[in-house]
Amino acid sequence: MIELSYIIATRNRLLFLRITLERLIANLQPGEEIVVVDGDSRDGSKEYLQGLYTDGRIQQFISEPDKNQAHGWNKAMLIARGEIIKKIIDDDVFCYAAIRQCKAYMLQHSEVDVVISNDLGSSLNNPAQIEKYSRLPQFSKWQQGDVPSFTFGDVHMLIRRSALAYVGLYNTSFVMMDWEYSLRISYLKASIIYYTGYNALSVAHEQSVTSHKNQQLVQDQGKLGMLMYNYAGDGAEISNWSKLKIFAGKKLYGKTQISSQQVALNTDTLKEIYNSYYLYIDDCNMQDSFEFITGT
Repeated sequence: MIELSYIIATRNRLLFLRITLERLIANLQPGEEIVVVDGDSRDGSKEYLQGLYTDGRIQQFISEPDKNQAHGWNKAMLIARGEIIKKIIDDDVFCYAAIRQCKAYMLQHSEVDVVISNDLGSSLNNPAQIEKYSRLPQFSKWQQGDVPSFTFGDVHMLIRRSALAYVGLYNTSFVMMDWEYSLRISYLKASIIYYTGYNALSVAHEQSVTSHKNQQLVQDQGKLGMLMYNYAGDGAEISNWSKLKIFAGKKLYGKTQISSQQVALNTDTLKEIYNSYYLYIDDCNMQDSFEFITGT
């Protein structure tokens, strides 16, 4: 029986993919699988992933064109075999010890659909500065019935595969697909648990900032999401938290491919930065005791 599926949807992200998959593969445990959906990459990612699949280091792999990013992630969720699904974004950082705490909780509490957590964030332009983020106040308002919906990032989310029949997959028409997904999950009153530890560290970088030309679309979809899910926002049409994600370019499909010259110049430095990120998030999760806070 597969308890946990780690899913990755990627396209032309070889530089980051090598770092992320090396760490994930090293942390993989029995009863877990790695599922990778590649959007027909042209930077060597497809060949790299095929090699890992042939060697049995990743358990499921397909490479074919996607309509958009949500399409790729939906494919991965549909072929995942684990009882629980954890999304792994190729250029972000994850604490697998914290993720397994959440997995264990979900396996012990079959009524739980989703677990979310606190979040860390940093930029490659200033990797020494790492911020802590929390959606606990918004979760608490939702939990108490003060608001019908709230937003949270999927970078730290674990979701039960059987819950997909109720909450559905990503909406392929939304640019901010996790923003809409979180509103839908909470609006439908899925069973959400908040873990006060840190499952993930979101990394922003120049190559991912592609959202500026889509600002009108994002604003229009923000208004639509507010109407669909009776979402008042956090003092704005789209929450400040979501705006940070937009400007980081984390959820848009057309990320700029890094040139081979940039790869040659930056690989060692990038590995060093990411190693420091992994040390930081692991240390954060060892410095304190954390709890699971129940929802509706």
